[in-house]
Amino acid sequence: MIKVHGFLRRWLVFIGAIVAWELLTRVAQHPFFPPPTQIVSAAGQRWFSGPASSLFLTDTVFKDLLASLGRIAAGWLLAVVLGVGLGTLLGRSRTALDYFGPVMAFMRSVPPPVLVPVFLVLLGIGVQMQITVIVFGVIWPILLNTVDGVRSVDQVKIDTARSFRIPRAHWVFGVVLPAATPKIFAGLRVSLSLALVLMVVSELVGSTNGIGYRLMLDQRQFDFPAMWAGVVLLGVLGYVLNTLLLAVERRALSWQPSQAHQVVGG
Repeated sequence: MIKVHGFLRRWLVFIGAIVAWELLTRVAQHPFFPPPTQIVSAAGQRWFSGPASSLFLTDTVFKDLLASLGRIAAGWLLAVVLGVGLGTLLGRSRTALDYFGPVMAFMRSVPPPVLVPVFLVLLGIGVQMQITVIVFGVIWPILLNTVDGVRSVDQVKIDTARSFRIPRAHWVFGVVLPAATPKIFAGLRVSLSLALVLMVVSELVGSTNGIGYRLMLDQRQFDFPAMWAGVVLLGVLGYVLNTLLLAVERRALSWQPSQAHQVVGG
């Protein structure tokens, strides 16, 4: 009973919003804003009405959903590797950020969607262009939070490592990165949300499959329940991905006391 009460308390506003949405759309009868029940019906037909050989999943799931998830995973993971690596180098250097800071400030100020035509010309239509858009857009929160985390290492730890002459590699991976992990994870959470947005943007103009492509196709065919089903799918994906990352973060930071994460460059 306590678990049910806690569940209702957490989701009360959400459930109320869905009920209000259903009632208002039923009264308005607007073709562009179908009720949630109609959206759920369209989602079920699109995602779960496939043949038994595919476990009742339709081709839309395999051709669009999995393709989009693959682009998010590739782009985000590549941005994580580049962002943490470059952020560590810039954070440990005393002068590097003085030289590269203005360039980074300029590049992160450019909205990634406006560069989609540029990447289309350079890379053409395909996965390379889409992953490049994601990487360019999501690397900055990771990079800047890594720099800030690396530079905030306790001076006592630095002096102790110098006195014991700890090798640089052991110092970076054993002291610097663990100490910077809370701020790195703060950047990872921001970047994961951006990756979902940029995945859709890149698929709207440069793809033949994916959730963004399907949204545009449904809009052009005036299939608004299916279009809204895609929007709901994006919300569910964002929630699930953020929940998974939070679980990884709690496990990775279980050795540290609870603390507030400061997000830099979000």
